[in-house]
Amino acid sequence: MKRELGIARCGLACCLCSENKTCAGCDSGDCPDKDRCENRACSLERGVAHCFDCPEEDCRKGMLQKSKPWGFTLFARRYGEEALLDCLERNEERGVVYHREGILGDYDEFEDSEELIRFLRTGKE
Repeated sequence: MKRELGIARCGLACCLCSENKTCAGCDSGDCPDKDRCENRACSLERGVAHCFDCPEEDCRKGMLQKSKPWGFTLFARRYGEEALLDCLERNEERGVVYHREGILGDYDEFEDSEELIRFLRTGKE
């Protein structure tokens, strides 16, 4: 885990992304999607570092339409970014996989955000 990469503006875990060998995260200026990322543009416009910092709590723009970034965003709103990073790190050490082939992993199996949040907190389904 590259904890220093933290959490993307949309809630995805840059710190665990398989692309982090070539991407240094949302705020590096080197993100390959920086010019077309709706969440990056919106958070910059609003002056917030992440979607979980935004006062518009029900917003489902861009990546927030997907269950994993939405669940991670809800988790970070409730418990904070450091708690999210702690849970992701602990779960990785226990064998929870962020990415397998392509972009799918253990966190992608959830449709219900509350179930995903429970899984983040416990590492167990």
